[in-house]
Amino acid sequence: MADGGFDDFDMERFRERADARIDAVERLQGTLSSLVGRARDEDGLVGVEFSARGLSELELHPKAMRLSSGELAERIKETVRAASDDLYRQMNRTMAEVLGQEGDQARFLDDPEAVLAQVREAESAFDRTAEDVLGELDRISRRLSM
Repeated sequence: MADGGFDDFDMERFRERADARIDAVERLQGTLSSLVGRARDEDGLVGVEFSARGLSELELHPKAMRLSSGELAERIKETVRAASDDLYRQMNRTMAEVLGQEGDQARFLDDPEAVLAQVREAESAFDRTAEDVLGELDRISRRLSM
């Protein structure tokens, strides 16, 4: 029955590609959650680690206590910003590698939470589409075998 329908459709290949894409998205989510941005101020007095959950480590060298409170606060803020930027650069690189969007990396830095939401939404849409296609193929297969 060659009517240009599903005769040329390779179900096994479709499943393999769907599984590979889902695996890639799952790896991406795991990798993104494990990334840590790091920074030190120019004098090495303030060290910061910044993760997806926010500030995860703040290290102050004893000499930092010699700074005025205002100067120390400014250094901490600048170092947190630098560590945050480092984290977003890592996220950007990782997402570009997994999703293949190397030409559009700047948008990842602008709003990483929105990009993560898009990844989750794309994964859900892909899952729904795969389920719809597989369900439709199953219904067609049952009709043809009657």
